[in-house]
Amino acid sequence: MFQSLQTYKLLFLRLILIVAGIEISILFFKKDLIFTGVFGLFIVFLLVREMYFYVRNFVLLYNKTIASILQNDFSSDFSKHKFNTNYNDLFRLYDTLKNKQNEQVSKDIIYRSILNNIETGIIILQKQDNDWNIFLMNDYFSSHFNVPKVSKWKYLKNQLPSLCEIIEEDNFQEIKTSIEISINEKNMQTFVLQASKTEIFEKDYFIVLLDSIQNVVEKKEKEAWVNLMKVISHELLNSITPIRSICQNLQDLVEQDSLSNEDLEDVKNSVETMLRRSDHLQKFVEGYRKLSMLPSPKKEKIELQDLIDNCLQIMNPLFKEKNIEVINNITFKRFINVDSQQIEQVLINLLTNSIHALKDNLPKHIFISAEAKENRIFIKITDNGSGIEKEIENKVFLPFFTTRQEGAGVGLTLSKNIIEAHGGYITHRNEDEKTTFEISLIED
Repeated sequence: MFQSLQTYKLLFLRLILIVAGIEISILFFKKDLIFTGVFGLFIVFLLVREMYFYVRNFVLLYNKTIASILQNDFSSDFSKHKFNTNYNDLFRLYDTLKNKQNEQVSKDIIYRSILNNIETGIIILQKQDNDWNIFLMNDYFSSHFNVPKVSKWKYLKNQLPSLCEIIEEDNFQEIKTSIEISINEKNMQTFVLQASKTEIFEKDYFIVLLDSIQNVVEKKEKEAWVNLMKVISHELLNSITPIRSICQNLQDLVEQDSLSNEDLEDVKNSVETMLRRSDHLQKFVEGYRKLSMLPSPKKEKIELQDLIDNCLQIMNPLFKEKNIEVINNITFKRFINVDSQQIEQVLINLLTNSIHALKDNLPKHIFISAEAKENRIFIKITDNGSGIEKEIENKVFLPFFTTRQEGAGVGLTLSKNIIEAHGGYITHRNEDEKTTFEISLIED
């Protein structure tokens, strides 16, 4: 602002000098001082010429700078004008916008690099008038589907009609479904399609994500194998390490010429320890075999109340021993099509869990209830025990995960697998100082 005022002052001063020069020259002519008057007019001419070039250069520089800003062209070099303080505000504006432009370009390059290195097909559409244009297509989408990086929706439609037709049928609204796409005119492949719409600065954008189901499955399988190997290696090391140490100790003992009573006691304790660890390993292997060799359910029609009564009859001695009151709130009669032995095993596992959760509680209550809705039966087993800590809520169904010393960590995992094999699901939640496990099964 200060530089602008200074510029106007300089222009005003030049105008005053020019007007004063003309007035003085006219005065000289009136006094018949022709030569002096001509000289005065010559000075006025020089002043006018200098002012013309000053204004011309000033306007040209401003026009060039504004044009560069409007066209996002920040390649111009104004260093030779830096010494002129009249342009300070202009150059400060130019440099600020240039830095912001460079920062934005850097971010765009980084974002595009990230998107191009993701193994998920991504296209972003931008709406202009009533048409959609390709705002961005990542390298994975282009190479995997053998599509050139086109800029128009109609060109993409020619390349991938099956994808574009689904999007158009939903009128470019949010989508989450599976889709089969032919790759390189070969076998069809199945992909997970997720699409969402958003508005940024009054412009509509449509984001499309395509993930190969094979890649998703392989990733999940890999994660599962890594977790399983961690568990197996952990259990094996926990048993093998002490067994090896004990064996080394026994070897040192048997190499002695004679054994004292103390040595014999050490041998006895060592053998007992190896037996305990061997039993633990055996239980671990048996648990793994149960999970990996779960037979397909042999379904039959059975009344829900009869199934619950059978389980309670089996568990009743334990309930009496632990002074646990079981309250069965199921009153209606419903039939379900399940493998009764497998579902009984699930219910027994959940009731056993409740028994352990009630270990340090008084009074001890287990509530059993059920409801039917949306062609499903929901069975709930609730106890007023210690509950599930937040830190382990996401781990209770993991294979071999347990908080009990004597536990194998198989019961809940096996239960989850059985229920899922029946087309259902099992969940848990803590509320009102009670823990509830809920089983959802399809009603017959």
